[in-house]
Amino acid sequence: MLVMSAREFNQNTSKAKLLAREEPVFVTNRGSIQYVLLNIDEYQSLAKPPRTLADTLAMDESEYFEYDFPRLEGDFREVDF
Repeated sequence: MLVMSAREFNQNTSKAKLLAREEPVFVTNRGSIQYVLLNIDEYQSLAKPPRTLADTLAMDESEYFEYDFPRLEGDFREVDF
């Protein structure tokens, strides 16, 4: 994790851009992280909307997929058949 102060970022923007090619660069303001500089590929992968179950079921059979079903939370009782 690369961390730069806002002052260092302002003085060395080109260095921050070069570093962001490899990994995210966190920019701090008065000691707390305020911004993150990412390369465009990382940003686009994060900005994609999550795939829904309906999208997954509508996919072509030839595509392999994994889907993690969300765990239901709550007080459930045993079903008596």
